[in-house]
Amino acid sequence: MITEHDVLRPDWPAPRRVRALCTTRKGGDSRPPWHSLNLGDHVGDNPGHVQENRQTLARFAGLDSNRIGWLNQVHGTEVVELTPATVGSCPDADASFTRIPGMACAILTADCLPVLLADRKGTVVGAAHAGWRSLCGGVLENLVAAMAVEPSELAAWMGPAIGPKQFEVGPEVREAFIGQSPEAADAFRSAGARPGHFMADIYHLARQRLQHAGVSSVSGGSLCTVRDQDWFFSYRRDGQTGRMASIIWLG
Repeated sequence: MITEHDVLRPDWPAPRRVRALCTTRKGGDSRPPWHSLNLGDHVGDNPGHVQENRQTLARFAGLDSNRIGWLNQVHGTEVVELTPATVGSCPDADASFTRIPGMACAILTADCLPVLLADRKGTVVGAAHAGWRSLCGGVLENLVAAMAVEPSELAAWMGPAIGPKQFEVGPEVREAFIGQSPEAADAFRSAGARPGHFMADIYHLARQRLQHAGVSSVSGGSLCTVRDQDWFFSYRRDGQTGRMASIIWLG
């Protein structure tokens, strides 16, 4: 059973009708190495445990489980709109948005960065799976554009992801970001990395991308999934592991 102590709630300037949370690994039925609230159905866990965990999340959030828009995340930049016709189709996409109350955008992560967005009037919400490939490809910019409100009216919250002292990447990752924006160099450090590699700050990169897209209100970005084994799943730390969910909806 999930309790309020088992989830993260965004601390951000979203209107009251915007509801959002991020799960941790606590409060579910899965067994090791997926213990316990694994919400990913693609990681080798018992399908029955995953389904029960998803039902547990829906009950805790006060949502109809059939109105949570799970995606087949492919580290791309596709954005889908959640409607009664699309919510159960599990499309290949890495971001979603909706204007329909009670319909939830959901993103699964275990080191990649989940980003939630909401407009200040509470008319539209969205969520993105911003691993480095999707982030570099423009998934956040695509989501901002798809939500079709002035970017200055949007607030963003960054959920738990791999921290800057744990995220070692090759030079090709740094070059990909800097090739699009020279200021991305600020997010990479050679200190602490193997020769020829870099430590990357995915939170800093996401802030830059959001600000370039016109989103000035950006919250979150202080946690590390790798370092906090008690609370978070981490693919880089554990290999076979579960997935947390970041969900957002209009009440």
